[in-house]
Amino acid sequence: MNHPKRVVGFVGPIYDALQGASYPLMRMVTGLFLLPHGAQKLFGLFGGDISKTAGFFAKVGIEPALPLAYVTGTVEFFGGLFLVLGLFTRIAAAGVAIMMAVAILSVHLANGYFWTSGGYEYPLMWALLALAIFIHGGGRFSLDRVIGYEF
Repeated sequence: MNHPKRVVGFVGPIYDALQGASYPLMRMVTGLFLLPHGAQKLFGLFGGDISKTAGFFAKVGIEPALPLAYVTGTVEFFGGLFLVLGLFTRIAAAGVAIMMAVAILSVHLANGYFWTSGGYEYPLMWALLALAIFIHGGGRFSLDRVIGYEF
């Protein structure tokens, strides 16, 4: 690959050595950041509670609130776990992207762009990361690669 001339040339070998780790890092961090949200909902960790999520869903008109709170927690926890492992990567990423699209359309869009106002900035970032992971698949350092199948 023909790289543009690097302004700080001595870092080139470092960039080249770490380039292959950039995608697995993105995939794994995306999963790791989703996991605690699912753990809050499903297991009551980190001050969470499925009934709080269901109450919020009902308040904003997402029904049936309790089953959809469980679906959301499952996508966040198990989808996040699968992204970390690179197992069923495309399925997990699709689930996350769809969940975030629903969150944007049903909750955040009306609040404008900025996350500080409850807007769609943050869930859009997660949706786009999930979409990129869906397109790319598990990649080199994934269990999908180890088992030899991508779904």
